[in-house]
Amino acid sequence: MSDGEDAMRPNDTILVVEDEPKIAQLVGDYLAGNGFAWHHLAHGDAVIPWLGEQAPSLVLLDLMLPGTDGLTLCREIRARWPGLPVIMLTARVEEVDRLLGLELGADDYICKPFSPREVVARIKAVLRRSRAQDAPPADNGLSLDDEGWRALADGHDLELTAVEFQLLKVMMQAPGRIFSRDQLMDHMYRDHRVVSERTVDSHIKKLRKKIAEIWPEREIIRSVYGVGYKYQPEE
Repeated sequence: MSDGEDAMRPNDTILVVEDEPKIAQLVGDYLAGNGFAWHHLAHGDAVIPWLGEQAPSLVLLDLMLPGTDGLTLCREIRARWPGLPVIMLTARVEEVDRLLGLELGADDYICKPFSPREVVARIKAVLRRSRAQDAPPADNGLSLDDEGWRALADGHDLELTAVEFQLLKVMMQAPGRIFSRDQLMDHMYRDHRVVSERTVDSHIKKLRKKIAEIWPEREIIRSVYGVGYKYQPEE
């Protein structure tokens, strides 16, 4: 089995967000020819509602869209679904640094005009990288049990609350990535209730305390001054 085939799974669906129908259809034909399912959206305002109900494997996202633009969408996708890979399509080379920078953190970008074969190859490469990190999260003895909503440190149940479990899971899915308090609040409270940033700090403090009871010498949840928090597994 080749690396490209190894990256694919039977139910892989690629969301193609592109306002030019001919480009979308061309990319879709190549995706289908390579065993992917795909769905097309042409308007930026339709993306977040669709993602709220569906679970694609990757989003292929055009920068220039009617309605909500690609940069705004990438930022919101990163906040709500941090583990969902995003590849940006752009004709504006000057935007590349922003696409791949800390602000948005797109997984890859492709400049127009492009070869549809290149698009498929990039998708397979990003899925392969993503899934290498996506196997049940673990860090030298720290693992998550999604079904039981439990976090185990060297086999010891940390006895996390649902909010603490969700916080840890979100950060473990993107090691080294800095999450702002607003982004973490979006994952803690899906009903978007109004809470203060101190609420996040309080949950993080309790989470750290529970980890420290098992591993007093390890600091895997780290503060980034003026920005937020990140999960930093040990080398």
